[in-house]
Amino acid sequence: MANAPRPKVRRSRALGIALTPKCARHLDERPYPPGQHGRRVRRGQSDYAVRLLEKQRLRAQYDVSEKQLQRAYDAAHRAAGRTGEVLISDLETRLDALVLRSGFARTIYQARQAVVHRHVVVDGERVDRPSYRVRPGQVVQVAERSRAKDPFVVAAAGAHAGEGGAPAYLKVDLPALTARLVRRPERPEVPVVCDEQLVVEHYAR
Repeated sequence: MANAPRPKVRRSRALGIALTPKCARHLDERPYPPGQHGRRVRRGQSDYAVRLLEKQRLRAQYDVSEKQLQRAYDAAHRAAGRTGEVLISDLETRLDALVLRSGFARTIYQARQAVVHRHVVVDGERVDRPSYRVRPGQVVQVAERSRAKDPFVVAAAGAHAGEGGAPAYLKVDLPALTARLVRRPERPEVPVVCDEQLVVEHYAR
């Protein structure tokens, strides 16, 4: 019997981006949307469809709900600066996103689980909300009693560290499973595949 469909693989193919390292392999093998019409070239997509897809890509990469992304957009729209860049910078300060960028988790889903299961502390206090916004100067750590667990032993050995290391807005000590947010992230530094202007246009329509 054929393997059951993998939801994250199907979603990665639909969005055209790899949501996990495993999805990257499947996307390389089948770089087109799932379904019987996936191989067909889609011409003349409406502006709405293009903007909607970009919004869905952003949502998926941070694993946030529509309501959460809408709130983040509203806050970015009220803030000073370019709305799209402010939006990405804000999403990047989510606790689960920083756990991922610091190399403490392999995927955003694993990072979210680590936070929800209370394996992460901020300035010494346990935080179990993935949406918690970390402020510059705050220190994110894996809780001391959690560091002996297999996923964090693997992380401390550098298994999830990117090729270029942590982004410049983070100061990371991987063996100690500790990271400090040095400053607000800037858009060019954030490894998210997204044309944020299209997301802004989607919400501003």
